[in-house]
Amino acid sequence: MSLADPGTTGPGTIGPGTIDPGTTGTTGPGPGPDTCPGTGTGPVPRPGGPARGRPRSEAVERAIIEGAMKLLEDGVPLAELSIERIARTAGVGKATIYRRWSGKEELFVDVLRAAEPVDPELPGTSLRDDLVALLESLRRRGLARRASVILHNVHAQMKSSPKIWAAYRDTVVLPRRRLGLEVLRRGRENGELRADVDLELLHDIVVGPLLVRTLLRPDAGLPDGLAEQVVDTLLQGLRPAP
Repeated sequence: MSLADPGTTGPGTIGPGTIDPGTTGTTGPGPGPDTCPGTGTGPVPRPGGPARGRPRSEAVERAIIEGAMKLLEDGVPLAELSIERIARTAGVGKATIYRRWSGKEELFVDVLRAAEPVDPELPGTSLRDDLVALLESLRRRGLARRASVILHNVHAQMKSSPKIWAAYRDTVVLPRRRLGLEVLRRGRENGELRADVDLELLHDIVVGPLLVRTLLRPDAGLPDGLAEQVVDTLLQGLRPAP
């Protein structure tokens, strides 16, 4: 959730780990063959040119990330999510994980990227319509179990794991914040907002109600029509005087 430049790996993709797949690395167990979960068929090559060292398998990487997501969705706190437990859930050995990621934090960065949906398509017809589209995307992400579980885990780990929070900020928060600020900037330039409005503060005010309900007041819910209600309430006091 845009509580949203993920670098070279965009949302919805699985990025490479930090250890060369052709080496054992220094932080994990020694190498073993990559196999698809539940099989013993040996290495599964990644298409697209010659492999260096042992070939890597996208199917194996996806199984590992899905295994981590499943454990989070099942209620396992991030602090208790061990590499051994992820490997068992994914049906691979720990060595297979350590050849791709140096540890849990690096793996979770790619979990964030894989779980993050694409940005909403904005209608571009008015400031109101674009803000409603942005907030409706936030509302739906708050209702989605996977996105909600990840958000709560990241929020709980903000202080104890700065690297995970930084990855969430770069992957989720900042891109969506830039998108929201651009919408507000266009609205100000088009005369739909007062010229003296502080856009950074206004963005926080716009997204704040949905974040509060997702993290602090889940009992209040995220009902249909909430995005329109929030936007219309705010715009009544933000339009230029006639």
